[in-house]
Amino acid sequence: MKNRDNHTLILLLLFSWISCLIEVQAQPNPGNPINTGWIKGFVFDSKNDKPVEYANVVLYSKRTQEQVTGTITDVEGFFHLTDLRPGMYILEIKFIGFDAFTIDTILLRPNKNEINLGRIDITPDILAMKSVEVFGEKPIIEFQIDKKVINVSKQFTSLSGTAVDVLENVPSVSVDIEGNVSLRGSGSFNLLIDGRPSVLDPNDALQTIPASSIENIEIVTNPSAKYDPDGVAGIINIITKKSDKSGIAGLVNVSTGTFGNYGGDFLINIQKKKIGYFIGADYGYRNMPGNFTSKKRTYYSDTTSYNNTYGDSEWGGNSMGLRGGIDMNLSEADLLRFSFRYGGRGHGRNSENDYLLWTDPGNDTLQYTSKSESERSGDFYSVNLDYRHKFKKEGHELSTQIDLSRRNMDEESLSEQLDENGVINFGQRSAESGPGNRLRYNLDYVLPINGDDKIEAGYQSRYSLSEDSNTMDYWNADSNAYIPDLNYSQATEYTRAIQSTYLLYAGKIGNFGYQAGVRGEYTYQFIDLTGSDSSFYFKDWDFYPTLHTSYSFNNGQQIMASYTRRIERVRGWYLEPFITYMDAYNVRRGNPDLKPEYIDSYESGYQKTFGKSLFSVEAYYRVTNNKIERVQTLYKQYDDIILHTYDNIGKDYSFGTETMLTLFPVQWWNLNLMGNIYNYRVKGVLYGEPFDESSFNWGARVNNTFRLGKSTRIQFSGNYRSATVSAQGKNGDMFFTNLAFKQDFLNRKFSATMQIRDLFGTAAHFHKNEGPNFYSYMKFERQPRMLSFTLTYNINNYKTERERKGDSDNGDFEEENGGSGFE
Repeated sequence: MKNRDNHTLILLLLFSWISCLIEVQAQPNPGNPINTGWIKGFVFDSKNDKPVEYANVVLYSKRTQEQVTGTITDVEGFFHLTDLRPGMYILEIKFIGFDAFTIDTILLRPNKNEINLGRIDITPDILAMKSVEVFGEKPIIEFQIDKKVINVSKQFTSLSGTAVDVLENVPSVSVDIEGNVSLRGSGSFNLLIDGRPSVLDPNDALQTIPASSIENIEIVTNPSAKYDPDGVAGIINIITKKSDKSGIAGLVNVSTGTFGNYGGDFLINIQKKKIGYFIGADYGYRNMPGNFTSKKRTYYSDTTSYNNTYGDSEWGGNSMGLRGGIDMNLSEADLLRFSFRYGGRGHGRNSENDYLLWTDPGNDTLQYTSKSESERSGDFYSVNLDYRHKFKKEGHELSTQIDLSRRNMDEESLSEQLDENGVINFGQRSAESGPGNRLRYNLDYVLPINGDDKIEAGYQSRYSLSEDSNTMDYWNADSNAYIPDLNYSQATEYTRAIQSTYLLYAGKIGNFGYQAGVRGEYTYQFIDLTGSDSSFYFKDWDFYPTLHTSYSFNNGQQIMASYTRRIERVRGWYLEPFITYMDAYNVRRGNPDLKPEYIDSYESGYQKTFGKSLFSVEAYYRVTNNKIERVQTLYKQYDDIILHTYDNIGKDYSFGTETMLTLFPVQWWNLNLMGNIYNYRVKGVLYGEPFDESSFNWGARVNNTFRLGKSTRIQFSGNYRSATVSAQGKNGDMFFTNLAFKQDFLNRKFSATMQIRDLFGTAAHFHKNEGPNFYSYMKFERQPRMLSFTLTYNINNYKTERERKGDSDNGDFEEENGGSGFE
């Protein structure tokens, strides 16, 4: 009760603070004057010919130089200033990373008080530092009302790595030492690649995407009803690099590093008037050596068994990918796109450990060496077809999408115990394999009504079928070979079908914006245990309401609040009700009675721009019902084998704030500061006993980019994450730093980057679990100071060419042109 009261008090204080902020910032409305007018227009990025969303549009009185009103642009770059008296005005448009755009004189007459400015192009910011030319860039992180956009090309401390390395420096995201990603403390999130779900498990998929092939990463923690409701914490959307410039453009990267790491990738774009092609490929090998420590105690009757393990471990493997596509502008209103992606990976872990076992009471001590190998490998592909039709009315469009994907992954593990002579006295070998197929169809419709308002509606069908087979062999000393154990050989078939519809209404009333939506889904799931009479099924209707609101003050400040309901569906292998050996002392079994998690998520936020800098603070409160957690207990009372399974343990609560600050202390220094403070609580019933655990968690990140002239950059980043509790234990804290140097040559056509990861050798992680009959502690430390070197060559980089021409763009008004690509 005390914790609940604390949550309520903090929540009331936080929202009282935001309410006070609104009251302080809001200005009294004198009422609509007689004979008022309006000014409207569209804001576009002059580099890529796309609308600029959330740009600040401010109107000043020409006579008094005081601010009259203001607003922000919508997703189409549109703005509309209303209730304007006749007079002379100055219009100013600002957006971080772009030059401020100003119209010095706008005259509203009593008989001509409606002005349509049409299209306004704004250009990238260009700074002058004494005699040295410094090119302006987008910041590493852009904070928008409904998402955070990370410009990966500006994060060169992770250039030679994968998407996981990039996410280490992304707000709201944390990555442990083994590369497992979580979003706002939850490992459950929906991963999209170019707006489409990945056929692989999110952590597996992120390991296959080279950082050098990523353009942006979008973090959406409270998505609308238009998106799939899957995932406790929201969406991570990986946007890969493409080019829409005329002619041929491309990018080539090669890298090498310590511990045997290497990789390479390329991307080629060919863009003609009505058709465009792109093709890209990548290959890489990553190795992460380290050392491993484990301490385990099990209790039975009056005897305690001890099992201490120490050893070296290597984790990593290779991955490859091929992607391509074609865009066809069938007419000014119709676009057809075909794309594909093919890839393969082989990742695993090898370790050699020394074991020390004894009991109390007891006098005997056992020592032996164990060698373990595990590998998960296979290939996957996806084929996608998109069509979009734009009607004559701006923003009125119909789009459809078909996605077909397949994965075929195999997992093998080997665990052997060797005596002092190297003779095997125990051995287990297990394997899991099976294909998975997915088919998805989307139909989306957008209808603008009444100026700023619009209706969005859509239908989605998802179907997936997967098969898994499990086998286990044990070492037979008599035959000196591995023999199949049919007691642990199983086959499972999973079928899932989901039908969904959604409806959204979005609009604006003055500076107040809102979007309300609901999504309805029917889910059918069937699990068949091949060769037995056992089967399990689940079917249900669910509804997922969403609400997003925002208010833009006249001085460019913004405040927003949202609510969404989400679901975390149970993964197939969580449900498998049979035993799978992980090694000699650990087994795994699924739970077919698991229920899906349901999540209620609340957010509010405030943003303010000042000059080129930006301040953002968000408050969030998330409740997860039917919380699924991996739990442990003794497999058998008389031995020390630990059983790992899954259970709906109860509820968890996350309540906290995220603060982000982007600064330019001087022209050549860009500083990004990010902090996350939250209280985490998990409570419920586990193995018949109630529990209630909580912890105060916090994390901090800092990114510094220093420009030394127009061709040299240095980047330094630091990351800390505090410890947190779970239903049965605690996960330890972690701290690491990265450093990188980048040098451009030949007018940025060629660049060289050197990276040092874990500069001070502090990256280590531990977790411990405890129950009535066991205690376990595990710690992993990776080898520090991973060094890598990357060379990049740009082929006809038209984007860079246009950046060099940016300062000569006078921003004259043009008629609005239709876009040529999907958002």
